[in-house]
Amino acid sequence: MKKIYLFFFVGILTLVLAACSGDNEAVSGNATSETDSAIDKIKERGTLRVAVFSDKPPFGYVDSNGDNQGYDILLAKRVAKDLLGDESKIEYIITEPQARVDLLKSDKVDIVLANFTVTPERKEQVDFANPYMKVAVGVVSPEGSQITSAEQLEGKKLIVPKGTTAETYFMKNHPDVELVKYDQITEAFEALKDGRGDALAQDNALLFSWANNNHGFVVALPTLGEQDYIAPAVKKGNKDLLDWLNSELETLGSEQFFTQAYEETLKPAFGDSISADEVVVEGKTE
Repeated sequence: MKKIYLFFFVGILTLVLAACSGDNEAVSGNATSETDSAIDKIKERGTLRVAVFSDKPPFGYVDSNGDNQGYDILLAKRVAKDLLGDESKIEYIITEPQARVDLLKSDKVDIVLANFTVTPERKEQVDFANPYMKVAVGVVSPEGSQITSAEQLEGKKLIVPKGTTAETYFMKNHPDVELVKYDQITEAFEALKDGRGDALAQDNALLFSWANNNHGFVVALPTLGEQDYIAPAVKKGNKDLLDWLNSELETLGSEQFFTQAYEETLKPAFGDSISADEVVVEGKTE
């Protein structure tokens, strides 16, 4: 009887150990799957979902033929080509500044490439890859009543697009300035042209381009606060895609990709007043 009990005990113990081993392998397998899931899901879907602007030339806009164009679009196409083998395998998700974080949080996009400035507050909500562009807050105003300092805006109306670093900067540093806020960038610029505000604050790179193409306006206050950087963003914790993007950006930097993209998309809009070195970042790591 002792031998029989011993036999059953050993058998049961063997089954328990086998089950534990199987559970460990399953957990290990699931961890690997989760690590690879972001890239795998994109490849399985067959398209890269990228949030971009539709009304912010020369960075991201829709042309008269309904095609997405601009500096950010060239980057999106190259990323899709290197990840999926075809630059056309992109689903462009049109966004406004204030919607960029929510699009990532809700898994509606894989990457945001919509002039997304890196800030401490945003880094708490999304993960930024390495930067590809320099930027600062600037102010554009009519030539006849130029704004050359933030102090001149006290008692005046300053137009800002919602969800931008310009809005945050003035709310924090100049709370006495009256802000006139608009959801869409196009609406904000139209408000400036219509005289619904005394000036407009936004990323200075965008303002240089806009003023160069809109006679009667000048960026007399080109820089406020510190220099910032623009970078691709992914959902918080998506290390798989973040690591891939950083590797991709290093490769593009070694090829001088962003300088070439500048020559193709930004230089015609900026004219000779701005150089590539003032805007482009090639392979910089934070």
